[in-house]
Amino acid sequence: MWNHHGYQNGPYNLYTYYAGYNPPTSVNPYPRFPTIDNQAFLSPFTFVVGDVTIQKNTFVAPFVSIRADEGTPFYIGSNSNLQDGVILHGLKNKYFEKDNKRYSIYIGDQVSCAHGALIHGPCRVDDNVFIGFKAIVYNAIIGERSFISSGAVVTNGVKLRPNSFVPPGASIDTQHKADSLGTVPKTEEEFAKEVQRVNQEFPAAYSLYFGKNKCSCGLAC
Repeated sequence: MWNHHGYQNGPYNLYTYYAGYNPPTSVNPYPRFPTIDNQAFLSPFTFVVGDVTIQKNTFVAPFVSIRADEGTPFYIGSNSNLQDGVILHGLKNKYFEKDNKRYSIYIGDQVSCAHGALIHGPCRVDDNVFIGFKAIVYNAIIGERSFISSGAVVTNGVKLRPNSFVPPGASIDTQHKADSLGTVPKTEEEFAKEVQRVNQEFPAAYSLYFGKNKCSCGLAC
């Protein structure tokens, strides 16, 4: 509905995203559809393909790309959030294990991936981790409750112990550097908790905002 000034009252609902099977290639010949919980939320302009699991009450913001078309499978736990512009992709036949299963990318419960972060498999991100703005995680295991600050890089097969703090702009590319990290300061711990609190409200709130109905597969219908 348009008002007398020529502006629309209320949101213009172009609710559109793509969630479908990976295109068969020599690298990944078997098409697999995403499995998305019906209480997760995919924002407009989200792209999800392949063997991707997204669990309950996880928020996927606009312009997130989740491509399990080379490395596969991907897993994203419950109450997590992938903020605007986050990219997930993985290398073929490269894995980390979690609970005796192999994943190209594993992201646990209550993980926050802030705007513009790149999560590239193989990698494993355990529960309650914060990954900051434009940070890069590639070929690494991130222990639970760790905090990766803005612009930092964690790579080269390193394993961060739980509650590790990666400073802004740091490059953690040896195990010695990883083992030398301090614990998460209280200020950053509280910041990560507040980000979690806000983002856990978004799936239900945005579902109401868009008036979106979803079928049992989790896709818009």
